[in-house]
Amino acid sequence: MKIFVTGATGFIGSAVVPELIRAGHQVLGLTRSEVGAKSLIAAGAQVHRGHLEDLESLRSGAAQSDGVIHTAFNHDWSKFAENCDMDKRAIETLGSVLQGSDRPLVVTSGLALLEQGRSATEDDPPAPVSASYPRASEATAAVLGARGVNTSVVRLPQVHNTVKQGLVTYLIALAREKRISAYAGDGMNRWAATHVLDAARLYRLALESAKAGSRYHAVAEEGVTLRDIAEVIGRGLKVPVVAMSSEEAPAHFGFLARFAGMNLRGSSAKTQERLGWRPTGPGLIADLEQMRYFEA
Repeated sequence: MKIFVTGATGFIGSAVVPELIRAGHQVLGLTRSEVGAKSLIAAGAQVHRGHLEDLESLRSGAAQSDGVIHTAFNHDWSKFAENCDMDKRAIETLGSVLQGSDRPLVVTSGLALLEQGRSATEDDPPAPVSASYPRASEATAAVLGARGVNTSVVRLPQVHNTVKQGLVTYLIALAREKRISAYAGDGMNRWAATHVLDAARLYRLALESAKAGSRYHAVAEEGVTLRDIAEVIGRGLKVPVVAMSSEEAPAHFGFLARFAGMNLRGSSAKTQERLGWRPTGPGLIADLEQMRYFEA
């Protein structure tokens, strides 16, 4: 198939592109820059110029393709609500092109707010869209699905290698800036994780399965404690590891405060059963131990 990939030069997308090509698919990658275009050509993909706010570029990319994988998202947390709205419009635009066909649209979501008392499963419905958490990717995919668009969702945990680790990347930057590595409360809340290459393989399998309405969890580790994460960061940066009280956490963590004490646990048992996906990459702590902390 010829697959249109948004975010094709981003952290996730740049792993998805070669995964698709190795499996025999053609890739049309969205990029706005010359550097991005060169990296896509080097990977063996075709270049499609545009960006998430250029809805016509999204329409034309989807129109040329047999399926779409949407990994793009603007992670400027100071404009989170605006970026969630941008993501919603992008998904709606992609879906409008695919409506009336069996061509698959794979949308990206996360584990936030799904379930706090246990590991979230694929059967858990998406978190309600609200002012406090306006991410609407799953809700938008569900609306499109009701209109006959062949949508499925990949829910991501903390996706990592030795360079980036999802929200943990921001914890590292914060520890570097403030010279302490912190966790909230007792640090026993847990974040699920998976290696970026395992996540890329799941996107391919989800696309190839093309089972409308499916939710898949790209979870290799159901939950790594924030205390363990803070401790490995502290060792890497050679800074103290500190527990933050609920009163101290907002000032220290900033935008991360909403996540710092949250459980973002997830199970992928049903994903593995349904798609035969078996994560094989290193764990989050192993990758954090291999970080080059003083080169960032």
